Amino acid sequence: MIRNVLSIAGSDPSGGAGIQADLKTFAACGTYGMAVVTALTAQNTRGVTGIHAVPPAFVAAQIQAIFDDIRVDAVKIGMVATAEIAEVIADMLEEKKKSLPILLDPVMVAKGGSPLLSDEAVAVVRDRLVPLATIVTPNLPEAAVLLGEAVATTREEMEAQGERLRQLGPRAVLVKGGHLEANDSPDLLAAADGLRWFEGERRPTRNTHGTGCTLSSAIAASLARGASAAEAVEAAKTYLGGAIAAADSLSVGLGHGPVHHFHQFW
Repeated sequence: MIRNVLSIAGSDPSGGAGIQADLKTFAACGTYGMAVVTALTAQNTRGVTGIHAVPPAFVAAQIQAIFDDIRVDAVKIGMVATAEIAEVIADMLEEKKKSLPILLDPVMVAKGGSPLLSDEAVAVVRDRLVPLATIVTPNLPEAAVLLGEAVATTREEMEAQGERLRQLGPRAVLVKGGHLEANDSPDLLAAADGLRWFEGERRPTRNTHGTGCTLSSAIAASLARGASAAEAVEAAKTYLGGAIAAADSLSVGLGHGPVHHFHQFW
């Protein structure tokens, strides 16, 4: 049976991140993708120039329409845009958390370091969405924002922050180490059965737009098929590594281009 995966996230008209990246990843990973749009963005490979949030009631209507009609095997939450949208998503998914894998990719900080969420919205994400999650996948700046701490700069600090994030309520936390000043790109999975490192090669390409969205969506696709958190992370890291390695075969934009989501096929 082909599994159905729902993304609740923002739109990227350039196709490299957001729901566009999520849907491509779901398809490449053998699942059927669906999308609830939380925000429209004006962006390309060089940056974001505008954000238009969808009214919270309409976000709720989109979610309700999906669950009224379609079996959902996993949910991935990306950009929530506002505190009110985050509250609505939490309300809609509260009763689903025991029976449905929920992945939260807390999109809070732009690549350049600019905050994408207000302090009020960050508080709702931390207090309401994080505890719903089967797995939370912050990068180092996002982990720091959730904890109100400085950004981790060592593996030891990543381990400490991973454990503190897990105390907020999710079943597991994947702290992504791509921001470390290192020749590799290690990720740390903190779960009830302990800590596990996933090593990753840092590839020499500037085409890395949407890597966070792509990794989290690949994890969600595996969770929908019944994989454990560790199995899902391992499969997603392998998939993303291939997509980054093939990214330079694409010619999209003048800035940080997208990864090649369909590298296995063409």
